[in-house]
Amino acid sequence: MSKALATILMLVVSNVLMTFAWYGNLKLEQMKVSTDWPLILIIVVSWGIAFFEYCVMIPANRIGSQITGGPFSLVQLKILQEAISLIVFTTIVSILFKGEPIRWNHFVSFALILAAVFFAFINTEK
Repeated sequence: MSKALATILMLVVSNVLMTFAWYGNLKLEQMKVSTDWPLILIIVVSWGIAFFEYCVMIPANRIGSQITGGPFSLVQLKILQEAISLIVFTTIVSILFKGEPIRWNHFVSFALILAAVFFAFINTEK
């Protein structure tokens, strides 16, 4: 598997985990699972999920970075990560939080971020 593909797949896994770490508690609240949990417990559970996110994110950055022999500059890695984050977030919200509308202005915002990815990968060196 190429370093670029491995990096992208690991970033997807990482972002799925982080989306659950950040927003999973809201779904648990909505489902009436965590209504009596103290905030500190919700934070600890989220940190536990985030630990595994870091176990995937850090290797993804090391594999993907030009500094360690990967195909992406730091800027490209960051913009790629943000685009993947939005795609993962939108997918999870659409599936788990059905009452959360995604409107035209959200799609325009996402398109502009994808445009940022395009421009970040243009080779300006000649």
